[in-house]
Amino acid sequence: MSHGARRFIAPALGLIVLAVLIVLGAIAVVFGRETWFQSVLGLARDYGLVCLALVYAGSYVVLKWLGRDPLDGVLGGGGITVVALVGFGATASLASARYSSSDWLDFVYAGLTQGSIYALIALGYTLVYGILRMINFAHGEVFTGGAMTAYFLADVLAARGVLARYPIPSIVLLVLFAALVSMVIAVLLERIAYRPLRNAPRLIPLITAIGASFFLQYTFRGLYGSGIKAYPNVDLAVFGIAIANEALVILCALLLMLTLVSFVQLTKSGMAMRAVAEDREAAALMGIDVDRVIVTTFAIGGALAGAAGVLYALVFRQTQFYMGFIPGLKAFTAAVLGGIGNIPGAMIGGLFLGIIESVGPFLFLEGLGVPSPNQLKDAIAFSMLVLVLIFRPTGILGERVVKRA
Repeated sequence: MSHGARRFIAPALGLIVLAVLIVLGAIAVVFGRETWFQSVLGLARDYGLVCLALVYAGSYVVLKWLGRDPLDGVLGGGGITVVALVGFGATASLASARYSSSDWLDFVYAGLTQGSIYALIALGYTLVYGILRMINFAHGEVFTGGAMTAYFLADVLAARGVLARYPIPSIVLLVLFAALVSMVIAVLLERIAYRPLRNAPRLIPLITAIGASFFLQYTFRGLYGSGIKAYPNVDLAVFGIAIANEALVILCALLLMLTLVSFVQLTKSGMAMRAVAEDREAAALMGIDVDRVIVTTFAIGGALAGAAGVLYALVFRQTQFYMGFIPGLKAFTAAVLGGIGNIPGAMIGGLFLGIIESVGPFLFLEGLGVPSPNQLKDAIAFSMLVLVLIFRPTGILGERVVKRA
């Protein structure tokens, strides 16, 4: 058996265990045996260590029989255990019938909202990585700058009644203003911090990006203060039909993502970006202004982050000087999940992470008896990153790989 095939033994066996649990749960629900099934789950929980030992022993025996190293048995048992625990928790949560179908739809809806914001921020990470092969860890602060600066414009519009009378034009103005501010911050960041280090070893721009992140974070604290600033509420209605801010966020994010894809695929500037991402030196020899392309990339990524900042503030209605740190990490996670350097991958990764973060605690953890599972949503998100990197290191759609002659 090849090494590539061996990598899928653990997840395959784990998926079999997951399928068995789901089938048992479905049979129990159909035939009215939920109490029996919950009793079985309770026994499995009470004797979890015994089940875990059996899983590891079985994995060891099977992989030893296949002629593999004993360590593969331990790792395989770990993979099976993770998938089995996920299946166990999901089946127990669904069998308990604590949440109705409308509750699960609400979880998915909230996840799509959060994931849309992650996707917009993740696009900035993946665009810069695609061009420069570097991770711009200051991108979360670019997101913060647009949102916090646009707060003052939103406050003025609300005080004069413009936001209440003309909500749609006001939101468009806020998004454009935040996008402009974040674009300027991103371009200055590239010009001052990254361009002089463009040919330096890759570790140096990474450390510089972390330093720039803290510099921007505490610059915003000095300019805007350390307190929380609450965005004004927006009551949006079209033809008399009320529209929730969450629906507006999803719609705006989809429009911005489609606009970016169209720009990259259909315009000359987008073609130049793809050429520089493919081979920077060859693109320069063909007459493409590489510096201009890089500045354009940072500008687009910054504009998307600024727009995401306003959309975030419309949903959560508050901003602060370190608000971009966690969303920035989550967006980086989303970019890696989808395949760093892959634009559609960043979009899918963001939406996928948002849904997992919203649904996962109630679906996986609550069935395992974990108290207050929603407080562990960050653990769910980063655990998903670890699992994806273990079983598919290139991400869901795969990192864009440059083929050189």
